[in-house]
Amino acid sequence: MFDKVNQLKEKLDSKRPLPTGMVKNLREVIRIEWTYNSNAIEGNTLSLLETKMVVEEGLTIGGKRLKEHFEAINHAEAIDFVEELVGKQEPLTERILKQIHYLVLKNIDNENAGKYRGYNVGISGSIHNPVNHVKVPEEMEQLFAWYRENETILHPVELASMFHFKLVFIHPFIDGNGRTARLGMNLILMQHGYPPAIIKAKPEQRIKYYECLEKASVDMELTPFIRLVTDCVEESLQHYLNAIG
Repeated sequence: MFDKVNQLKEKLDSKRPLPTGMVKNLREVIRIEWTYNSNAIEGNTLSLLETKMVVEEGLTIGGKRLKEHFEAINHAEAIDFVEELVGKQEPLTERILKQIHYLVLKNIDNENAGKYRGYNVGISGSIHNPVNHVKVPEEMEQLFAWYRENETILHPVELASMFHFKLVFIHPFIDGNGRTARLGMNLILMQHGYPPAIIKAKPEQRIKYYECLEKASVDMELTPFIRLVTDCVEESLQHYLNAIG
């Protein structure tokens, strides 16, 4: 499954160090695309251009809810935080994950930002029932124990994909689980030298994304989801290589 990813990654690594100007430009483009797509998957109606205007120019968009503006601003700040963690080579921990979630939800739901849920929830459109809220702290502790055990064993793309799935399976937060899971997934990828994988909000990929998560949650069949993430990683690597020429 990872042959093409490995080939593209080796090719990209052979070009390092990458031109500073190119990296800066790619970062700016990816920051907006990542923010737009991750929020749009969750129902945010800001377009790609509107997301850019809100994040980079501080503008408000007529007819759009204040919450949608905060979702864009927050997600961009969360990306900045993830990049800072990568630069400092900070390991992913439970504390770090809660900080990421806080950034995702601040000014939207300050009461629950950065905190595990205190009651049971359902997932709209899914037959999977997340764990009882009483068990969330224990399940999250086990998730990070699993992560530490497998960090140097699994292929980075498999590790990141499985971490994403396990997190949304537990559904530890009241809201923002998907965005936090995708940020955590990309933190893992970036720590291993990969560009972030952007799961697109276009209808066909959004539907496939949810279908793969549902299959993994109900049937414990993770391969389709790992394959989906792998395809996104391949696309990101190819994007970088195309920029180099």
